[in-house]
Amino acid sequence: MVDSLPPLLHLPNYAIHAFGERLDRHGAEPGFTAVLAYADDRPVGYVYGNHIEHGDRYWQRTTPEPAEEYTSRPAVALKEIGVRPAWRGTGTARRMRDAFLATRDEPNVTLMVNPAAGDGKVHMLYRSWGYRGIGRSQPSPASPVLTVMLRPIR
Repeated sequence: MVDSLPPLLHLPNYAIHAFGERLDRHGAEPGFTAVLAYADDRPVGYVYGNHIEHGDRYWQRTTPEPAEEYTSRPAVALKEIGVRPAWRGTGTARRMRDAFLATRDEPNVTLMVNPAAGDGKVHMLYRSWGYRGIGRSQPSPASPVLTVMLRPIR
C-alpha cells in the first residue's frame, strides 16, 4: 500500500519507516481495529484507528484544548486512511470508514488531516462526510500541523 502516498514518501513524517513505527504503536493501543479493502484479491485500501479517552495524548496535543463535550466521553480516533490511486474517487475510502465505524460503540469519531493533502481535497472530503474542525495538532516534530476534526458516529 506504499503507493497510496508516493508524492509524500520523501518527507520524514510520511517515510515508510515512520509509518511502520506509528502502526506498531497504534496497533498496541486500546481498541485498535483495522479494515482492509480488496478487489480481485489485491489490497486497494485500509483504515485503522483506536479508542481514546479523556487525558489521552491525542487530546493533550490538540490546541486549543478541546471542549469537555468531546473529551469527557470515549471517542474513536481514526488514525489512517489510505487508498491506492486507481481506487480514489470510487467511494472506497468512505465504505471502509463506514465499515470501521459500524464496529464501534463510541459516540464520536475524530481524525487529523493535513490541510494541504491533495491540495486541500482531503480536508474538503472529510468536511463533506460531516467532520468539522475543532483544533490543530502537531503529533511529532516531523509532522506538519494537522487539523483535528470530529463528528458523531451515528
